[in-house]
Amino acid sequence: MKNKRRFPWLQIAVHIIGWLPLALLIIYFFTDNLTVNPIQDIEQRLGRIAVYFLVATLAITPLYTVTGWRTVLPRRRALGLYTFFYASLHIMVFLGLDYAFNLSQIIPLLFGKLYLIAGVLAFSLLLPLAVTSFDYFIRRMGRNWKRLHWLIYPAGLVVILHYAWSLKGNIFTLQGNIIQPLIWGFVILVLLILRLSPLRRWISSTRRKLFSPH
Repeated sequence: MKNKRRFPWLQIAVHIIGWLPLALLIIYFFTDNLTVNPIQDIEQRLGRIAVYFLVATLAITPLYTVTGWRTVLPRRRALGLYTFFYASLHIMVFLGLDYAFNLSQIIPLLFGKLYLIAGVLAFSLLLPLAVTSFDYFIRRMGRNWKRLHWLIYPAGLVVILHYAWSLKGNIFTLQGNIIQPLIWGFVILVLLILRLSPLRRWISSTRRKLFSPH
């Protein structure tokens, strides 16, 4: 008798979580639950949501390494695409609603504000990851695909700089409103360390020894 296909509850949960922030944001907009500057509020919320999904994406491999829960691995791609989706919305609100796509105002800003330079750099690093996240590119690129997707770590660190500078904080001098960027930066750094091959092998080996039947 053939095994019944398992209900894809985790896949469904990821997509519900993926669309929920946008749905809530739309509800907040139409029920006047945003700040007195709704465009800025939407822009900042979208940026934070992108950070949350980025961290969730980075957490998938360490989660598998620590727990051995293989089912979670395929969800990494969806989380990565939601990261890019919310980062794109974040940028579109800035360009379209904040500045009405007025390049004469936008271009001088891009070269004059550190947080915007960091934001553009972070998005430029995320863009090729989103484009090549599909099966066609995975097959065509082979090992180069994995090398390219390591860009998510420098992208994550640049995102944290963008986050801190947008709050008028400075991580390097520990000045200003940097508590949240520091927390998320520390989390990303820990997740990066957990990806290092020697540590991954040690954790996997320890897990198998602890939980293997004697």
